[in-house]
Amino acid sequence: MGKKTSKNLSIIDKELKIEGSISSSGKLIIKGQVTGTIEGDVVIIAEDGLVNSSATKVSSITIGGNFQGEVTATKELIILSTGKCAGKVECKDLIVENGGILNAEVSCKTSSRLSAGKESKAFGTPQLKKGKQIEL
Repeated sequence: MGKKTSKNLSIIDKELKIEGSISSSGKLIIKGQVTGTIEGDVVIIAEDGLVNSSATKVSSITIGGNFQGEVTATKELIILSTGKCAGKVECKDLIVENGGILNAEVSCKTSSRLSAGKESKAFGTPQLKKGKQIEL
């Protein structure tokens, strides 16, 4: 027999409201309301989901509902066409579908530098070679 890998799936359903800290491994689907901090692997905020978080630290987050607060995603942050995100965003890759709303301070960084707080060359301040000038 092959080796089974265990992936946890947790669901916060529509009628559930949680205040406090959530720590999750695997996939967390939020259909209800969360106020507090979230730490985990993959977080999906469904269309009916509402999150107000002072600190969310995940590998990947998909927003189909409403997110307000601060989020750090070491891999990707995806805002679906039904999603709204406001606050402060720090991620490696950012995808906003047509119709999705992003109203946040955004910082896209390489994953190895995400926790160090250094911007990638692709998004950082342009480096000028000696003797070169940029006209504005």
